[in-house]
Amino acid sequence: MYWRLLWTPMQAMYRSTLVLALAVCTSAQTWCNKHYMANQSVVPPGGNFPTSSASSSPLLAFRCAPAIRPYLAEDATSPASIIVDAPVTYTQIAKAQPITLLSGDAGSLAVTVSANGKTLATGIVPLNASKYEIQFSLTSLTAQMDAYNISCVANYAQQTYTTSTALSYLPNPTNSSITKMDLRTGALVAKPADGSDGEYESVFPIGFYTSFDDYLVGNLSILDDLKAQGFTIVHPIPTFDNITQLDQVLDHMQQVGLYLMYDMRSTYMNATSVTEQVNRIKSRPNLLLWYTADEPDGTSDPLDATTTAYDLIHSLDGYHPVSLVLNCQDHQFTAYTAGTDIVMQDTYMIGNNATWSNEWNTSCTPDFGDCGCDNCKGEFEDISARMDSFKERLDVLGWDRTKAVWTVPQAFGNESYWPRFPTGNEWLVQSIIGINHHALGIISWEDPTPSDIKSAASSLAKSLPSMIPFILNADATFSNLTSNRIDVGLWTVGSQTLLLAANLNYDEAYLDLNNLPTGIDHTKVTRMFDGGAEVNGESITFQSTGTGAFLLSS
Repeated sequence: MYWRLLWTPMQAMYRSTLVLALAVCTSAQTWCNKHYMANQSVVPPGGNFPTSSASSSPLLAFRCAPAIRPYLAEDATSPASIIVDAPVTYTQIAKAQPITLLSGDAGSLAVTVSANGKTLATGIVPLNASKYEIQFSLTSLTAQMDAYNISCVANYAQQTYTTSTALSYLPNPTNSSITKMDLRTGALVAKPADGSDGEYESVFPIGFYTSFDDYLVGNLSILDDLKAQGFTIVHPIPTFDNITQLDQVLDHMQQVGLYLMYDMRSTYMNATSVTEQVNRIKSRPNLLLWYTADEPDGTSDPLDATTTAYDLIHSLDGYHPVSLVLNCQDHQFTAYTAGTDIVMQDTYMIGNNATWSNEWNTSCTPDFGDCGCDNCKGEFEDISARMDSFKERLDVLGWDRTKAVWTVPQAFGNESYWPRFPTGNEWLVQSIIGINHHALGIISWEDPTPSDIKSAASSLAKSLPSMIPFILNADATFSNLTSNRIDVGLWTVGSQTLLLAANLNYDEAYLDLNNLPTGIDHTKVTRMFDGGAEVNGESITFQSTGTGAFLLSS
């Protein structure tokens, strides 16, 4: 995570073998595969995500995926679903095939879903449908650790399209807790973190990468405070050399009801260590997800490293998703993201010079330099651009339904590239931009953090439960717009719309409610979160870097 307090690109991450340590040291003269020291030459880093080609004729990107991952044997008596997406596009993306459209671009697809040659379900899916569900019964299948290969076949006007997906239908666990992913939204679904016998509920993780040895150890009351402040998750930062102390911290996290994001960054390329850690942690009721690679694109880890770790973890525990964070704007995205269910981005643009490195006394360009924020402009839009590009790449790769994106707001400063901390308001802007651009989790680097940031983060965390029925609702209609550099997210469910907005200006700014989509009664506005915004007649006034959430009714 750039090891914000200790890390410079010259310092290698911990590795468990001499060979791996030597490999990292060899690549330590680069960051994002760029040279960055004044005595180094400019060498294009490569590894850029390819530009998708345009098509002069329409293409059908027919895709399918299970609605939930994993399904369990206990789900056999409840309906299961396969999600079908059928966008017509003019861009060469994964699984896009030529289609001859009927007059007026009308018509539907006749879809058959099967496993092992046996039909599970059929359905009629409109062209350009998104998240169209075809229900089927799990009773014809046997729960097993290996995923089923599901075939989806679509017929349209004498044209046939075939795609496939993996269906995870697992035995009820005997020595593991469970986190599901709702692939209709990308949200995580879990039982209560305290281990009580509650129902599965959608979880919006919000919390911090958290210092372990010099913060949590011996100070368990910090966890009580975090729970009281509204946070839902803690991401302890390794290494965890004292297992007794680790167990004490994790036990108390469960007692107070905080989910665990378990970090294996320092050993994720050591199969023996990963195996030991997964088998030791996987049964904890509050384990929400695993975390493997920390900025592998920055340190140029082996391109297959994340996938190798992912496959090993899933062979040991198929009941929790895997996450990692990428730091570079565009370096080997496909290779590293192949080994994760959740890809996070950590675009740190507060307080640093995005074009001149105060660490190395060099310029920063797409081919050279390290300014602490790769290929950034030094503005809040760096975050939305990074979020959007990650989401778009997942779509191009055909992974948009099976992988989610989270955001990592900057909560540190007074070091290396970043001479000052963000303000509490700036932290909120970072976080709300992330949510408005599809982030389904907020894990900020790092705690401890200044009191104004913690207070601002707590205020958002306490307000999120009222927003979750919109943000994590599979039936919500979402749109994003920008007006006067106010970034706005709109989630509509029935007759109500959640408006979540952040002012990216360091001056007061106004959002004209009349510029929002029609069908909303702008006189019926209820504030749900106050980060420095208030309704004035037919507009919302935002303070400098102000934020707010409002409920609108039709």
